[in-house]
Amino acid sequence: MTRRELLRLAACAPAASALGLSQSVRRLPIAFSTLGCPKWDWKTIVKNASAWGFAAIELRGIQDQIDLPKCPEFSPTRIKASLQELAAAGLVISDLGASAQMHEPDPTRRARNFDEVRRFIDLAHQLKAPYVRVFPDRFVKGEDRSVTFARISQGLRELGEYARPAGVTVILESHGEFRRASDILPVLEGAKSKNVAFLWDAYHTSVEGEKPADTFKALGPYTRHVHLKDSVPVTGKSPAERRYVLIGRGDVPVQDIVNVLVKHDYKGYYCLEWEKRWHPEIEDPEVAFPHYAKTIRQYLSKAGFKA
Repeated sequence: MTRRELLRLAACAPAASALGLSQSVRRLPIAFSTLGCPKWDWKTIVKNASAWGFAAIELRGIQDQIDLPKCPEFSPTRIKASLQELAAAGLVISDLGASAQMHEPDPTRRARNFDEVRRFIDLAHQLKAPYVRVFPDRFVKGEDRSVTFARISQGLRELGEYARPAGVTVILESHGEFRRASDILPVLEGAKSKNVAFLWDAYHTSVEGEKPADTFKALGPYTRHVHLKDSVPVTGKSPAERRYVLIGRGDVPVQDIVNVLVKHDYKGYYCLEWEKRWHPEIEDPEVAFPHYAKTIRQYLSKAGFKA
């Protein structure tokens, strides 16, 4: 590795900034979710993302506030400055992560979920972010799956119509009990909306046992954004119990996932979803994020990615 490459992958953001690294890094389409850095303030998020060569940031809360429209950084008096700081660092927002669950049958809870997504869509429009993420998320006990599919599709269609004038697309993540293409495809097809698409959390589908090529064959036309992470089984526990590890140190076929995406000319971001907010015991973002930037560059190169 050359001296310049070592500098590009430096793990110390302040040192990297001092070296002018953010200006010299060739920006590949890589991103990280702020789920992985719950203690960082806005300026630290932007500074480190730029210094480590990321091109985009997925917003999933800032410090103690996970309801993004309530973040002070995006208030009417501060949002312009936040956007200027983002642009000065050469970064964009890839998407906003809402917590809304589209399966919810209770009318009051469903209305609350829809209100959340609409607020996120309004903020995405202001931040020039193209996507807002939602969850499918569960199969309702005692209810035929076709009914659950239809409810989720109807909700996505309604939110897609709301998002259309804002230039935003609602993306449904493979998450919860919806971890197989066979359960996700009917929902997306049923939505029948150009403003509804798919966030492929490739970790979930892979751990569920689907081969990346098979998942993408079914859902590729809908795929706009991708989450990547890695894990290992927990010794002595059930197969479902796993521990998150740095990319490349587990048994999730991340290189295979990247190969599939590159082969099919995927145009979105390769986003690290490091779940530090939910799992504080895993490595700190100061370790996980630069490691990901280095490793995913290698994976993209091996896959033949061309900018």
